[in-house]
Amino acid sequence: MDLELRNKVVLVTGGSKGIGLACARAFGREGAKVAIVSRDPANLARAREQLASEGLHVHLTRADLHEPHAVADLVEDVTTSVGPIDVLINSAGAARRYDPETLDAAAFKATMEAKYFPYVYTQQEVLRRMVERAKSDGAEDAGAIVNIIGMGGKIASDIHIAGGAANAALMLATVGLAHYHARYGIRINAINPGATLTERLQEALQLEAAQQGLSADEALAQGQSKVPLKRFAKPEEIAEVALFLASRRASYVTGAIIPMDGGTAPLI
Repeated sequence: MDLELRNKVVLVTGGSKGIGLACARAFGREGAKVAIVSRDPANLARAREQLASEGLHVHLTRADLHEPHAVADLVEDVTTSVGPIDVLINSAGAARRYDPETLDAAAFKATMEAKYFPYVYTQQEVLRRMVERAKSDGAEDAGAIVNIIGMGGKIASDIHIAGGAANAALMLATVGLAHYHARYGIRINAINPGATLTERLQEALQLEAAQQGLSADEALAQGQSKVPLKRFAKPEEIAEVALFLASRRASYVTGAIIPMDGGTAPLI
């Protein structure tokens, strides 16, 4: 199936590892012009080397998405170096998990700074430019945004209360902004992965294992046994859905929050 993504300019935040890297790879294989951003130059270099070994070439930008001015510089760099952004995949920012007894005001603030604001700042800067193009060109398809958020915003977890609150706020922002920007032909959707086999999952498993007196492998087996599909997701599976939502095959889909938790949370 042709997703009509060839030569589309795609910005992937958090694109140097995990789900973000899987998205960068997936869009690159579809012939898109991919730019990835990360704070860590070493992670960016590893991602470029890995993708280049697969015949995929990406534009790299180092930026701290916690600062609005840095986000503006990032979007300007990608626009100048690669082209006007057609697709934004927001996958940067990970909220630290806390034992509930250690939660305080600073922890709640830190999780919003880590997860909520990097998404919002980047989304707003990209949206501003997409709206400008829509007004000048009158294009029916002015752009697409996919926010990779997380099921922690739907289901409260003892060790992810603050981060889950940031996720819930992002879901509200996704749906609200999708409703408003549909008039410009801009579609905004979100994916809520459940546990996904990334480095971040390993950190969560270590915390859970310590709480329960288990090994990391035992915690992994225990966690996967609770999933109706009997396994955690692969980053590539999340990326495939992001591809669809960003493509013209999903031209009438906006304001959707797609759960990808293997059936763990039977919610409407």
